[in-house]
Amino acid sequence: MREEMLIALMREAAWTGLVISAPILGVALVVGLVIGLVQALTSIQELTLTFVPKMAAILVVFWATLGFTTQGLVGFFQNTIIGLVAGR
Repeated sequence: MREEMLIALMREAAWTGLVISAPILGVALVVGLVIGLVQALTSIQELTLTFVPKMAAILVVFWATLGFTTQGLVGFFQNTIIGLVAGR
């Protein structure tokens, strides 16, 4: 494997990871900000108030984007295998 191929593979892996994780991280950020704002406005400092809704939102988004995630990973691995076989 040449150095250029390895760098391209790592760049594609990083980009795929970023694209796949973006919806989950975005929802976690938004839910965390909303709950933090509610806590600041109501002076309720309960740890489970932040944890439970955030985990529920993450699970919902995870299940909703499971097909997208699977397609992204399968496409990445297919491109990787094709690139490795063609690069011999």
